[in-house]
Amino acid sequence: MKRRNFINKSTAGMAALTLTGITAQSCTSPTKTHEPTPGTIVHTVFFWLQEDLGEKEIQNFTGFFEALRKIPTIQSLHYGKPAPTTPREVVDNSFSYNLIVTFANIDDINVYETHPIHLQAIEKYSHLWTKVRVSDTILEG
Repeated sequence: MKRRNFINKSTAGMAALTLTGITAQSCTSPTKTHEPTPGTIVHTVFFWLQEDLGEKEIQNFTGFFEALRKIPTIQSLHYGKPAPTTPREVVDNSFSYNLIVTFANIDDINVYETHPIHLQAIEKYSHLWTKVRVSDTILEG
């Protein structure tokens, strides 16, 4: 009986991992091929979407990320949902989506922040989120 439960749980876990891999793969195609170097800016954004959104509205939200891909100073752009990692006190998976964008330097992210495509995308999609947190990092190594 214990072995059967283990096999059932293992099979369910592998199915979930496979589906997660497919979803992650479809959501993370880079804008360009890019190998980060010291001085690269990593722009990380966490989005909390409104809780009452329908599945179609949530799927349409990814249009925000796809619109940003057109900004020429972006080196790479990836996005996805929280991973089903083991719960730990230090892990916060309460967000709806995470966006990770890289830029060659500080000048390029400054262009991005005020670029018309970025501002238009914010205007078009901001009604879908309740909270956004941004963290920018300059790579040292």
